[in-house]
Amino acid sequence: MPESVVIEVPDIGDFDEVEIIEVLVSKGQRVAAEDPLITLESDKATMDIPAPSAGVITELRVEVGQTVSQGTPIALLDAGQSGQSAKPADEAPEKLAEVEPPAADASPQPEQPEQPEQPEQPEQPEQPQPPQQPKTSRPRPADAYRPPPTLPPPVERAGLALPHASPAIRRFARELGAPLSQIRGSGTKGRILKEDVKAWVKQSLSALAHAPAGGIPALPEIDFSAFGEVETRPLSRIAKLSGAHLQRAWLNIPHVTHHDEADITDLEAFRRSLKSEAEKAGVRVTLLGFAVAILARALSEFPAFNASLHPDGKHLTVKKYCNIGIAVDTPHGLVVPVIKGADRKSVLELAAEMGDLGERARAGRLQIEEMRGGCISISSLGGIGGTAFTPIVNAPEVAILGITRARMTPVWDGAEFRPRLMLPLDLSYDHRVIDGAEAARFTARLAELFADVRRLVL
Repeated sequence: MPESVVIEVPDIGDFDEVEIIEVLVSKGQRVAAEDPLITLESDKATMDIPAPSAGVITELRVEVGQTVSQGTPIALLDAGQSGQSAKPADEAPEKLAEVEPPAADASPQPEQPEQPEQPEQPEQPEQPQPPQQPKTSRPRPADAYRPPPTLPPPVERAGLALPHASPAIRRFARELGAPLSQIRGSGTKGRILKEDVKAWVKQSLSALAHAPAGGIPALPEIDFSAFGEVETRPLSRIAKLSGAHLQRAWLNIPHVTHHDEADITDLEAFRRSLKSEAEKAGVRVTLLGFAVAILARALSEFPAFNASLHPDGKHLTVKKYCNIGIAVDTPHGLVVPVIKGADRKSVLELAAEMGDLGERARAGRLQIEEMRGGCISISSLGGIGGTAFTPIVNAPEVAILGITRARMTPVWDGAEFRPRLMLPLDLSYDHRVIDGAEAARFTARLAELFADVRRLVL
């Protein structure tokens, strides 16, 4: 039996609002099952939403640039030739139209002439009797009565009236984090307009910027063109998303960074000896592959590093799996794909997976699932340089390992100085979960495993 189906956004993980960057179908187009309909991009990853079955797109309900979440209607799909089955799918929009605030603008016809004569009575807008509206509602004249600005705003609480605003305005307010219950509407009968929401946000930001205490003071705005020629360039989408995430992590997590060194002289010699095996496997073995294997082993011995702090701040969620994120440098900024089950993979398998993830990350084709579920992250600057840095913990993880370029250093062995290849290690951690002594022991264990990878098989 032919039927019409409302296609909705499926489960997209922990993301509340995801932007549509491409609409791949049009109204009237026939699609097959699993054909991509739209492309979403959020938190440095992209994802196509497929058609659940074959049919004809009879209606599109989204557009490029719109933000959606799980359950947002995308399109109406007609699986047959008859349009009769489309009615059940349209019932939800019709019900929304019945409660949409514009319908409340219409007042009973007999009372409209009286409103301009009593503009100072705040009770007047509340007098229309709902049972009579279906019989007497008429289009409002152009010079309809507008309530005085002293009309108290509606309160959005259980058992009381909802703020007078259209669904579009409600969505706009949610995107900006503006509570409609605190906004005074300037439209007809106290209706909240888009300009009212903008004014409330502007006023709130201004009050925060000038607050003597509480919140972070904003940096002063400077006209740099006064000192010479300038150019304004927009931040990439990844940079904007990463910036907000890193700032949130930096403000909420008490960071401490422990620095140490690992002797990788023997490890580097062993890595070079694997050249023929790596060529047969079609992979390139790097120091980072060994770092993932070593970090996975250390996590099994120090479970506090493989945990997340519970929102109540009183419990730890200890993970029994080992997923390690690898920061990848791309033309648009850093992204962090996650290697799942890193403790169950060999160095050659890790090298192959990192090569694939890195290539797709630079092409911007990582999927959302490949960015989720990390237990700890590694940020390696060894290919660029540096002696030390302070990586920011990738919340909700509790630690991140930074690696910079190894350098040949004279090391005293008790009898003489010998040249040894030393690798700097920089471990940033959440001090609410991990104390300094535990961080030092964890980093010392990493250095021990780097110095002798044979310990991995013990």
